[in-house]
Amino acid sequence: MFDYRAFATRKLSALGPKYLPFADVASAEVPLSRLLRLSLFQVTVGMALVMLVGTLNRVMIVELNVPATLVAVMLALPLVFAPFRTLIGYKSDVHVSALGLRRIPYIWKGTLCQFGGFAIMPFALLVLSGYGEAVDAPRWIGLSAAALAFLLVGAGVHIVQTVGLALATDLVEEADQPKVVGLMYVMLLLGMVASALIYGALLENYTPGRLIQVIQGSAVVTVALNLFAMWKQEARSRDRAQAMKAARPMPFQAAWAELARTKGIMRLLVVICLGTFGFGMADVLLEPYGGQVLGLSVADTTKLTALFASGTLVGFGIASKMLSGTTAPENLGLVGTAIGAPGFGLIIIAALGGGTPVFLLGTFLVGLGAGLFGHATLTAMMRAAPKDRVGLALGAWGAAQATAAGVGVALAGIVRDIIVGLQSPTGNAAHLPYTFVFTVEAISLLVAIAVLLPMARRAVRRTPLPQTNTKRMEAS
Repeated sequence: MFDYRAFATRKLSALGPKYLPFADVASAEVPLSRLLRLSLFQVTVGMALVMLVGTLNRVMIVELNVPATLVAVMLALPLVFAPFRTLIGYKSDVHVSALGLRRIPYIWKGTLCQFGGFAIMPFALLVLSGYGEAVDAPRWIGLSAAALAFLLVGAGVHIVQTVGLALATDLVEEADQPKVVGLMYVMLLLGMVASALIYGALLENYTPGRLIQVIQGSAVVTVALNLFAMWKQEARSRDRAQAMKAARPMPFQAAWAELARTKGIMRLLVVICLGTFGFGMADVLLEPYGGQVLGLSVADTTKLTALFASGTLVGFGIASKMLSGTTAPENLGLVGTAIGAPGFGLIIIAALGGGTPVFLLGTFLVGLGAGLFGHATLTAMMRAAPKDRVGLALGAWGAAQATAAGVGVALAGIVRDIIVGLQSPTGNAAHLPYTFVFTVEAISLLVAIAVLLPMARRAVRRTPLPQTNTKRMEAS
């Protein structure tokens, strides 16, 4: 009798590596199902980002009448922890436990921080909304508790993402690391999209009580998904524990100094800051620009996030495929910035007569460039670092990327508001504040190109890597 199930499985296994350039990272030892399960930590990170930057950002300003400045400060609080990603990555490299585990303990600590933040947040919102018996509570208590909740969730996100990515790269061969990074970031984007849709549906009939239930549910789901993601991902080994204990790892300062002395690392970190700053400033202004300058509806501007994310996904896919071949990550990062700068040019031209189609094309190109640049610079950091310092390198990349993105978003809003305040009330140049910010972004990317160009010229093309065949996937 013909086995339709086995036939379908073989066909799907064959299609995966063809159409998903990161799917053939799987092997008999590390099947795709295990990698997908591990990638659930990125889903919880996406949930937290949507909750903080999307849902709570709007609710606190509109429904709870919290001043926008205070909300902006709360959203910036996780940036306080961003520089510590380097230290967290290093600690997970050298962590010693009785069972020989390195990464899992830190992912669990990050999960507890996320859960703690979500656990505090409902009580802060109760005070701010005056809901139920909290009507007489001092407002400063609610603001302080909300700030602590934002800080804990942000710290948990930084810890989980840094160490989770390090664990993912530990599980696969060096040649497959670009693919597994692409897979992890695709899951992050999918988690953000899915959680945004779910939160929107659950909060369609908004009440403070319903929001509290959603936050509490997010806390439980975060712990459940992260526990499932960690299950049996890191092998226990007492021999490794004894070896690590006897090794006496060098202090963090010495390890960081050694990494900083690696040729090209500091220049690469400068490129990461410049490029991320350039791409990141647009996050907070694209939708207002489309609505205020181009007259797009709320529904149309909401779709911009999907368009930008689609470009980023395409960029991740292309980067995963090219970096698994002979393309040097420095060259691909150069391509990403070279695509992003003209993308901002098209966005500016849209307000000068180009219209909505030009704006949409520019938005897609910026997303594409951001995907190529982010994947390429992360891969470059991993390859430049010593094999026993992957966590440290990932932490350094995450610290530079998160800090530059946060500063970019904050400055974009501040610069836009300053220019709006300087304009005369009768002025009709609504596009001017946005055009100025987009110009700064394009200039930042051009400076990143100038810094990256010598590195791209010196980059040695890698030896072609063997392609993963279908039988390898079938074995998984």
